[in-house]
Amino acid sequence: MEKITGIKSVDFKIIAKGHGVVNWNGPTNLAGDDGKTVDNHTMPKLRGYTNLSGKVKDTGYKYRKEPQDIDFSKTPLYISQNCIRHHLFREQAFDLHYASNKNLAKVLASETGLLRGYVVPSSQSKRTSPLLLEDFVDQLGNGNFEQFGQAGERDSSSFFSKTTFGDTEYISYGSISIEQLQFISLDRKFDRSSMDISDGQGETVALEVQSYLQHLSGNKGVKATFHTNYVRRGTIFEEGEQGILLNNDAQKALIDHMISKLENLVIRQAKSYVYVDSIEADYNNSHKMMRIKRDPSECSSTQEDDFAVYFYAK
Repeated sequence: MEKITGIKSVDFKIIAKGHGVVNWNGPTNLAGDDGKTVDNHTMPKLRGYTNLSGKVKDTGYKYRKEPQDIDFSKTPLYISQNCIRHHLFREQAFDLHYASNKNLAKVLASETGLLRGYVVPSSQSKRTSPLLLEDFVDQLGNGNFEQFGQAGERDSSSFFSKTTFGDTEYISYGSISIEQLQFISLDRKFDRSSMDISDGQGETVALEVQSYLQHLSGNKGVKATFHTNYVRRGTIFEEGEQGILLNNDAQKALIDHMISKLENLVIRQAKSYVYVDSIEADYNNSHKMMRIKRDPSECSSTQEDDFAVYFYAK
């Protein structure tokens, strides 16, 4: 079997800086001053945090922690990857509400279709995202307990509290899969069709994707090619799918665009914000997934090989 060579993924390390909490977890049951359980404390997302103290009554009741009972070095603040993905593609965040099989070619020739991925419940058309993102995890631990009071009558219902944060600095890692990026299935054979097409429509959809990518990159060398039988390298029976294959220039255009979006990411939520301060990329031609996380000395910050080719027309 012929070995697949070339760049298999583009991995990256992200450092982001900000202030305050941009991704809240909501009200959390905790122990009040009198020991009774209260639910008027708002918590940010904390990795590994539990509101249970570990003490259990004879009745089986599990005691809650007090709001101040947090070690931010053990349970750091984080921003979920779902929140990050939403803000990366926020211009098209609600477009899928209007997607149907009649207009899916427009979705496919977009950031959502080529990078974010989608599912259309009515037709079960779907495109798996080539973008993997980890949560943004804070390194500074500048958290504190803050008490608030609402204007008006001063009773127990007018007081509430939050765990808030000062300056923040996050580290995250991500990866773009070349295999998932380069091939767009237009076939229900293996249950991963991006859209249903009629006879002769495949070439039209490919041209629409190609036109979008040429406009995005300004590179006329970008190609998106339709074929009725693309086979995954290494298969026994060489059974393939009809679909679209992106060439090296098209993949590079999408990767450059994705890294640019990450570099320019800013999230502003009420009184808090975060922005990406720096990003390091690794054009990874090894079998070691996310080597940038474990051995940066092996990384390649520039594209020295072609992207690996996982599919061929037969």
